[in-house]
Amino acid sequence: LAARLGPKILRTSRLKLQILRGALAVMAPVCFAIAFAYVPLAEGIAVTFIAPLIVIALSAVFLGENVTRWQWLATVIGLIGAVVIVRPGAGLFHPKIILAFLAATFFAIRQVIGRVLAKQDKAETTMAFTAIVGFSGLTLALPFVWEAPSSPAIAAIFAGMALSAAFGEICTIRAVEMASAAIVAPIQYTTILWATLFGWIIFSQLPDMWTWIGTAIIVASGIYIIRSATSAKPLATVSAVR
Repeated sequence: LAARLGPKILRTSRLKLQILRGALAVMAPVCFAIAFAYVPLAEGIAVTFIAPLIVIALSAVFLGENVTRWQWLATVIGLIGAVVIVRPGAGLFHPKIILAFLAATFFAIRQVIGRVLAKQDKAETTMAFTAIVGFSGLTLALPFVWEAPSSPAIAAIFAGMALSAAFGEICTIRAVEMASAAIVAPIQYTTILWATLFGWIIFSQLPDMWTWIGTAIIVASGIYIIRSATSAKPLATVSAVR
């Protein structure tokens, strides 16, 4: 992007917000990585599904977007679904799952900031600042936490993570260019299927009945909010999103 656009890619009228968004882009995956060392994969992924619900709440408070009473109710029900998954007090709650909640919150705040920046900065500028801030932040931390990969296989896993994240981001951006957000967003919830499959094959972990119930509550709430928010927009706006 920098080679194609030159220095103008870094022209922004909201430098502080760009830096904050980049920092959140680092903090969220760091919380993910720590949480998943202690929390079963499917449960951790399911908890992060509250991110779209948090976006709705933050958008209403900080962006002044109209949120109906039914959308607020769906948001509350979705949060109840998250409580069903973690079940505090049931003896299965691990404190590190709070980091999964934090990761979802950081991701949601990042999304809201992205909406603000989209009104003034180009998408390429936001992507560039996210990459620069993330790279810089992790590089500063490197001397304090770095451990060389213990084997070529571990190094290959790291490379695979990076490539998967890169191609996944490209596919996501391309998807929202080709289809409306209402169609693309619910597909995020299929992550629970992959998390369950990999958790079972690699770690011999399977989510219990309450995890599935809580996940179903969150997914239903999220899809309702996405659908109702989109149906309330004028046709021209939906077409513009496409």
